[in-house]
Amino acid sequence: MAELSTGRPNRLLRNLSAKIAAIPLVLTALVIFVGGTGWTVFYSFTDSKLLPRLRFVGLDQYYRLWNTPRWLIAVENIFIYGLCMMVFSLLIGFLLATLLDQKIRFENTFRSILLYPFALSFIVTGLVWQWILNPELGIQHVVRSLGWESFTFDPLYNSDIVIYGVLVAALWQGTGLVMCLMLAGLRGIDEDIWKAARVDGIPTWRTYVSIIIPMMRPVLVTTLVIIAAGIVKVYDLVVAQTSGGPGIASEVPAKYVYEYMFRAQNLGQGFAASTMMLVSVVVVIVPWAYFEFGRRNSQ
Repeated sequence: MAELSTGRPNRLLRNLSAKIAAIPLVLTALVIFVGGTGWTVFYSFTDSKLLPRLRFVGLDQYYRLWNTPRWLIAVENIFIYGLCMMVFSLLIGFLLATLLDQKIRFENTFRSILLYPFALSFIVTGLVWQWILNPELGIQHVVRSLGWESFTFDPLYNSDIVIYGVLVAALWQGTGLVMCLMLAGLRGIDEDIWKAARVDGIPTWRTYVSIIIPMMRPVLVTTLVIIAAGIVKVYDLVVAQTSGGPGIASEVPAKYVYEYMFRAQNLGQGFAASTMMLVSVVVVIVPWAYFEFGRRNSQ
């Protein structure tokens, strides 16, 4: 019993200096992030306008939110954008990393060129791709000047495909980071595994699918979390490229929240929209955390 009673205090005093140093960060997270989130959810049940006020309206803000065409378009856009961003950024990033992992010449140069767009802000990226996709200045103008007068390529001016024009710019900027993460994972694979696969006569593609990719699971999970964080908060890229247009065809939830909180001066509606964004994140994170950590602890 004496050993058990002294074991717990010793465990608490272990790495005491590190725990003390972490106190400001923990307090900041609790006060700013947790407190701010709770404050936002609380006031989403009020009819706050220019300033917060304690006049509760129940779920009225949420009923209004889900009956607003602008919000429904924003949800549809973020779903399409998010799904395509997840698939294509992982696929393109992994393929680029696979090519660079072949010890090619000028690898550092190619890696720097591919990663360079990530150093740019989303505003700059959006403006650049707005020019590239402009039918009077960009790709369409260049192709037509070469003789193909009937060629049409104006995704930012077509409400049916405008979100894909935004997606192209996002992939151009973000794929380089995914490539570097994938390349770091590939470089962490023991060379003996590749040698054993060659000796056994396993095709290269099957080695990647059956051996390499499962071994890169931690890198893949980290990459997915980074991509998902960028998807949820996408705002400045849309503003720089389309300002939500044509009309409201490229509206996204983050822009909806900004418009209602700061321009329409309807805090209650903005809080309700941001709460729904939080719910979407929780719906994804909680099952992932359970399968990632809960099952590991039970083994």
